Amino acid sequence: MSELRVPDKHIRLTEAPAIQHFLQERGIWYDHRPAEAAPIGPGDEDILQAHAGWLKPFMDKNGYRTADVIRVTLSTPNVPAIRDKFLREHTHSEDEVRFFVDGEGLFWFHKETPEEEVFSVRCTAGDLLTVPANMKHWFDLGESPRVCAIRIFTDQAGWVPHYTQSNIEQRYC
Repeated sequence: MSELRVPDKHIRLTEAPAIQHFLQERGIWYDHRPAEAAPIGPGDEDILQAHAGWLKPFMDKNGYRTADVIRVTLSTPNVPAIRDKFLREHTHSEDEVRFFVDGEGLFWFHKETPEEEVFSVRCTAGDLLTVPANMKHWFDLGESPRVCAIRIFTDQAGWVPHYTQSNIEQRYC
C-alpha cells in the first residue's frame, strides 16, 4: 500500500487521491495504474513490453526518450553500495520518473520553500511517480530491498545524480 508521511508534522496519508493531491501541490506528479503481471522470471524487455500500451504514449507525450528496468534484491551484487548512492540527498537535471512493477521503495523529498518540509512516499507496485528536475530528494531501498521499477528518461545517459552534501537524509533514515 502506498503511503505518504510528513514526520515533522505527524501527517500520514494512505488514500491515492489524498497522496496525489498533496504531491501535486508540491509539483510532483503521482498516479497509480495496474502493474501488469509479467511471465515468471521476466527479462527487462518482457517487463517493458508488458507495459508498452501506456508506456510508449506516456513517453511520447512527455518527451521521454528511453526507459530501462532496475531490479534490486538482497541477492543483487553490491547492494550496500547501491543503497548508499540512492540514499544521499541529490537532484537531477531532468525529471526522475519511476513506475513500480513489483516490491517497494521510499522516496524522500526536501522542499525548502516557502518553508522547509521533508516528506516521504512509500511507492509500491502500480505507482508512477515523477520527481521534477532539480528537486532535492533521496531514495531508500530499505534494509531488505526488493524492488523492480521501470525508469524513464529524457537523457540517454540515464540516472545522473548531483549530490547536495547537505546530509539531511541522516536525520530521517
